[in-house]
Amino acid sequence: MKKFEKLGCFEGNKKWADSISRNEPIIGRKDDIRSEFWRDYNRLLHSNAYRRLKHKTQVFHTTSNDHICTRIEHVNHVASVSYTICNALGLNTELALAIAIGHDIGHAPFGHDGEYILSEIAQKSYGGNFWHEKNSLHFADSIETLQNQEGIYDNLNLSYAVRDGILSHCGEVDEYAIFPRDENIDLEKVHKPNQHPPFTWEAAVVKVSDKISYLGRDIEDALLLNILSKDQVNELIEILAKINPEPFKVINNTVLIHNFVINLCQNSEPTRGICFSESYTEALLKIKQFNYKHIYSHPRLNQYLDYSKLIINTIFDALTIPGSELNIQNHFQNIYQRYPSLAPHFENWLIKYSDYQPYKRTELKYRNKIIYDCTKHRDYNRAIIEFISSMTDQFVVNIYQELIKF
Repeated sequence: MKKFEKLGCFEGNKKWADSISRNEPIIGRKDDIRSEFWRDYNRLLHSNAYRRLKHKTQVFHTTSNDHICTRIEHVNHVASVSYTICNALGLNTELALAIAIGHDIGHAPFGHDGEYILSEIAQKSYGGNFWHEKNSLHFADSIETLQNQEGIYDNLNLSYAVRDGILSHCGEVDEYAIFPRDENIDLEKVHKPNQHPPFTWEAAVVKVSDKISYLGRDIEDALLLNILSKDQVNELIEILAKINPEPFKVINNTVLIHNFVINLCQNSEPTRGICFSESYTEALLKIKQFNYKHIYSHPRLNQYLDYSKLIINTIFDALTIPGSELNIQNHFQNIYQRYPSLAPHFENWLIKYSDYQPYKRTELKYRNKIIYDCTKHRDYNRAIIEFISSMTDQFVVNIYQELIKF
């Protein structure tokens, strides 16, 4: 079935040199046996942002049920689905895995609610915006670091194809098919989600695998939490009946993933793109509409939006410096005693990523790039937003509790 093997991102492909290019030369070990993309996979796997996904919301916030999907489970589902499809089609599975586990490392706490709230704050505080695909690329490029053999912290410095796949993973799946673009664009100049198609076929697979992975899993969680009524379950069964002549005896993620993966592999062709059959495309859209209507817009989740706004805005307000003068050192002196957890965590964030207290960067062996100018309110406020975006649900709630207690 390996219909795309001549188009996969392997050595000899016309896009190969662009795909493995990096912003900085990478120092390799003489005895390293890994490919370019497998090194990227390892770098993302060992990053703190990847680890924190285990305590970040997928759909249901800070749930006490251990079997509800978190974001780390979601990215691993995407990795599994992407690997299966790429392996069947003859594409580069290592590239797909690297994109998949890194695609959500810039997601905010509280899922898409948190993303929406941070975007609102960014717009009000410095005229910026926040969207998780761009923030995931930003984390891959500028925030996440690894310690080398000398104890020095450097940026991940990922390959272009992995960075592109992270940025391009979201947005709506085209109605009929996904084709990669031809040109190597400057990813820093992408200003909105889904502005460009992905650069590689592998990234196109990850893009559609994201949809395959979350729709069924969100339904499974909703059933477990009794979010869906019997009539709504029957509505879903009717949608699925149109793509499967035999009635579904159970509705779960395993069944849905299997059917969609097989259909995608059967219908995708180099001339037709990465695509489903017409009936499966229609079913995917209807399942998504079903989820938005009955799950993502459920009244219980709407209550969490207000809860999330209160927490995130309170933390942002606690760290902002009013007035025209930006005296960061005085600000920390004022808040250290009141906020013994929040203040040192954010101060270290500034030390690592800004020109604030450069001698400490040297002491701590931070060689990663500086991204904030702490003489500017705009950069300082952006630092707060990106710091909050790094937090897990648990940590952001704990910080809020610190802020409101006496």
